[in-house]
Amino acid sequence: MSRSLRRGALAATAVVFSIASLAACGAGQDAQTLQIKPDNAAATKGDIEVQNALVITQGQKGEKGPAVVSATVFNNGTKAQTLDGITLPGGKGKVALKPAEGSGKVTVPALGYVVIGGKGNASAVIEDGAATVRDGEVQKVLFQLSSTGGIELEAFVVPATGAFAPFGPTAAPAPAATASGTPSGTPSGSPSGSPSAGATGAAAGATPSGSASGSATGTPSGSPSHSAGH
Repeated sequence: MSRSLRRGALAATAVVFSIASLAACGAGQDAQTLQIKPDNAAATKGDIEVQNALVITQGQKGEKGPAVVSATVFNNGTKAQTLDGITLPGGKGKVALKPAEGSGKVTVPALGYVVIGGKGNASAVIEDGAATVRDGEVQKVLFQLSSTGGIELEAFVVPATGAFAPFGPTAAPAPAATASGTPSGTPSGSPSGSPSAGATGAAAGATPSGSASGSATGTPSGSPSHSAGH
């Protein structure tokens, strides 16, 4: 990692503690009084300022799964705006943006702010983040606002360890365990029990054997013998 990256990573660590103290969405206060001037990814355009932008990957090296974008978006204007999307220019990863409520759009209130990342806040999940971004690199991130338009900056890519852990992605899902458990239980019990009992009873039961034996042996043998005697 270069000296500039190390310097930025240390600054990003300090900034994480300030993010944690912010609420999911602030309104009715002067957003400028809440801003912190970090020595890492930050950009301003019009009334909107994006600060503390980071891309956070899985905690373990080489671990597969999604990554997330973490940032604080300030609105110094008198009209609310919506954050319509976050993209990675030049990257292949798709970013799924969701508000803290789980549905609808992410709103940046007038003279307020919104925090992206962390429990109870809006989220921006990079699908297949392990294949898209790498720890220690710098990733371009574009924030698209309803009125201001696009704001692009370069965010450090860090793993979800230490102070970054509360803002990192959740563990990757493991669908393989569920899929393998269901098919193996159902087919194996049903076919082996039912067909086996039914087939054995029908083939070896008393009805087919007794019926064929009685009618073939009793009736034909008695009748011809009586006629022959007369």
